[in-house]
Amino acid sequence: MKNLLNRRAVACLGAAAVAAAGLLPLSSALAQAWPTGKAITLVVGYPPGGSTDMVARTVGDALSKRLGTPVIIENIGGAGGSIGAQKVANAAPDGYTLLLAANNEISIAPVFNTAIKYKSDTDFTPIGMVGATPMVFVAGPKAGVKTLDEALARSKREPNRLSFASSGVGTALHVSGELINLMAGTTFRHIPYRGAAQMSQDVLGGNVEFSVFVLTSALPHIESGKMTALGVTTATRSRAAPQIPPLGDHPRLKGYDMNVWFGLFGPARLPAPMTARLNKELNDLLRDQDVWQKLQKAGISNDGGTPLQLGAAMKAESVRVRSVVNQAVAGGVGS
Repeated sequence: MKNLLNRRAVACLGAAAVAAAGLLPLSSALAQAWPTGKAITLVVGYPPGGSTDMVARTVGDALSKRLGTPVIIENIGGAGGSIGAQKVANAAPDGYTLLLAANNEISIAPVFNTAIKYKSDTDFTPIGMVGATPMVFVAGPKAGVKTLDEALARSKREPNRLSFASSGVGTALHVSGELINLMAGTTFRHIPYRGAAQMSQDVLGGNVEFSVFVLTSALPHIESGKMTALGVTTATRSRAAPQIPPLGDHPRLKGYDMNVWFGLFGPARLPAPMTARLNKELNDLLRDQDVWQKLQKAGISNDGGTPLQLGAAMKAESVRVRSVVNQAVAGGVGS
């Protein structure tokens, strides 16, 4: 309860700060309404059916009710979420085009892909963190392994022959797989996909032996027995799947710890009163019982917080990912 009250106080202070920056009273900023009938487009940089899409639809439905205006999800898949992110970076800062992003397109993809034109720290307005979730390293039905130890041993026996799938180059899933290679000395080859749906089909069909999924995307296949969970990517077990041990429990992966987080963003120069209103509504809806239950069931935390906190998380992760990439390149790992 203490942490919840602290987050609530921080959120209010953040809203007050951005309202003051816009030279408007806080009451005016928070009371500002989006005109009824004109829809907000909430862009998702992935096809329907994945974890980011699920988070966007959960947040979008609740946000629509709170703002009194429709929120329409627009899925723009490809390039690890960066195509959708670019659309929002190019959009007018009028509050009608927003981005529900994962750390993939904000903190990771720009480190990998010099062709990306946007700069995450200047071309977006951070609004607030939604939450975070573990990823999970899985084996498909034709991988011939049931444990992480068996998977690592098979890669050692068959160097450069086994593959792992991710949702694209420069995604958290890609970095997670390369980090396994880096720490365990394995040679799983990376196979990028545009989203979770096609990736799932190929893993289930045996076209790719292994994969890294966001936990919520893989759980139905794990629970049905069609995929074998080898370990979650966070340092501790997930409440959504406490039976799956962390990868870091293995002696060759000590200290392994990564997650996927989700945040709400607008284009650069989004007016301070709109940022304040959206931040307040986001923090409030994350405490709504229905939203809380949906996210918790999917293994996603309900974090919330201020725009400044989201901006700091972006920058810190970019530094960390760059370090991992530099080590992987120096060691000749990955593709």
